[in-house]
Amino acid sequence: MIRSLFIFLVAFIPISHLSAPQTDIVDDLSTFFKAGDSKNIAKNFSTTIELVIGDEEDVYSKLQGEQILKDFFAKFPPTKSTISHKINTNPNYRFGVIILNTAKDVFRVSVTMKKINNSFLITELRIEQVKN
Repeated sequence: MIRSLFIFLVAFIPISHLSAPQTDIVDDLSTFFKAGDSKNIAKNFSTTIELVIGDEEDVYSKLQGEQILKDFFAKFPPTKSTISHKINTNPNYRFGVIILNTAKDVFRVSVTMKKINNSFLITELRIEQVKN
């Protein structure tokens, strides 16, 4: 009796509860920023991205955006990243704020993502120096 009840209950546990939880894209991006990994960050770019670094602002291709980030990390090697804020309740939109500590300065990184073809892609990335 107990064995058949156990088998019955196990048969109706949703498989999704047994799999590992999916990480949030903002968590992944924070890890990539800490590592200075422009390649993995750029994998999440939309075909074009609005990129703001300090006073420089423009719309770039995915490859141009990756190169600009690579140059940024060369100039400001990251030492730590912390997620300050994230919005992940909208099924078509994600937003995150990452505080990026570098060897020289601290930056506030704002990431805006939209769902495109069932994936969240970065449409806007802002990197602004934190004023003391």
